[in-house]
Amino acid sequence: MNDEQLLRYSRHLLLDEMGVEAQERLLASSMLVVGAGGLGSPASMYLAAAGVGRIVLADDDAVDLTNLQRQILHRQDRIGEPKAESGRRSLLEINPGIEVVALRQRLEGDALREAVAASQVVLDCCDNFATRHAVNRACFEAGVPLVSGAAIRFDGQLAAFDPRRPESPCYHCLFPEGQDVEEVRCATMGVFAPLTGIIGTMQAAEALKLAGGFGTPLVGKLLLLDAREMQWHSISVPRDPDCPVCGHRR
Repeated sequence: MNDEQLLRYSRHLLLDEMGVEAQERLLASSMLVVGAGGLGSPASMYLAAAGVGRIVLADDDAVDLTNLQRQILHRQDRIGEPKAESGRRSLLEINPGIEVVALRQRLEGDALREAVAASQVVLDCCDNFATRHAVNRACFEAGVPLVSGAAIRFDGQLAAFDPRRPESPCYHCLFPEGQDVEEVRCATMGVFAPLTGIIGTMQAAEALKLAGGFGTPLVGKLLLLDAREMQWHSISVPRDPDCPVCGHRR
């Protein structure tokens, strides 16, 4: 690290659990953020501020007035601009010393697999089950940790999955693909603005721990938040030995 970096990240360096070694791992890391909306906004902003060296921001949508209530990466004067590009501008304003790649596309197929394989951690900040399952499959194929978040109405969810750990479940173990699960969207159900900030920020915290090699990641647990009562619940999530995504591991 140079002198400017030593000063910028000095409050991390003072933490016994982190120090220079963990910060250097973050500076050398690349993280993929799938979705630049309510969750991707706070998550990517804290990754940038914390010194993740390369952030890939993937989103095929454009900034809309209805986004601004919670998607804090974006501004009024960017309405109509691609979210990935708007997000890139905001992250570089926070920390010009990192690299930010804007992908103006919905990642799928080979493009998704290549983006995941080039990452140390993937953050699932999207809003649909098809993408969540595709990202989960790509992460377990490539052996890349995944941090998944969700927020709707006043209810939030957070989980981390790490293919490098034999005991880790995957997203499919928690929400099997093909189950009759109701797909709910902010556009029709609404979402409490600070909820996305709480969950997205916690996604960043989990991603930093996984890439930096400190702390205890939230692997094998699902955190549930009821923001109306500000009550947290933790549920153990066992690995399904018959899971078609991760069950082949021994």
